[in-house]
Amino acid sequence: MPDLAPDPAVAHVSGPDMRESYWQPVPANGHVDVALAPHLVGKMDHPFALGTQSVAPGGYVREHTHEHNEEAVYVIEGHGRAVIDGTEHRLEPDSAVFLPKGVRHMFINDGETTLRWVWLIVPNGLEDFFRLIGKPRKPGDRVPSNFPRPDNVLEIERQTVFGADLTDKFDPVNNR
Repeated sequence: MPDLAPDPAVAHVSGPDMRESYWQPVPANGHVDVALAPHLVGKMDHPFALGTQSVAPGGYVREHTHEHNEEAVYVIEGHGRAVIDGTEHRLEPDSAVFLPKGVRHMFINDGETTLRWVWLIVPNGLEDFFRLIGKPRKPGDRVPSNFPRPDNVLEIERQTVFGADLTDKFDPVNNR
């Protein structure tokens, strides 16, 4: 991978072979690419992170909140649903979602192909979570067998951009 050292004096262009990429554990069973974040581009007046996330068929991003962050999601491919504060919304290409601070949300791939979206979080920090729970990925790597979340995932969540652990998380398999 090319040198990712940021140069705060110039614009930053991130090609697919220059991004940080991480396989994600169950229940998402996909991968995340981090295209833009302060550690990649240098000084930002309004720190944010932007990337893509792919979730395998049957996978999901479990319900959570971000107490200090706003998040936007734009679906690129696939079909699924978002559960936002208990209400389900269909997702398909060109769907856009805005999530204010503190709003419960999750994403479920109930389709037959990969569900893939662009994510933006302000301020940044989600990229740190993905790095800490994932495994490094390079373009062309074979998809690994599903692997578990780290034992200390709740601690990692608290240290990054997540709100308190939800004791009554939505269960996409049993619909609660």
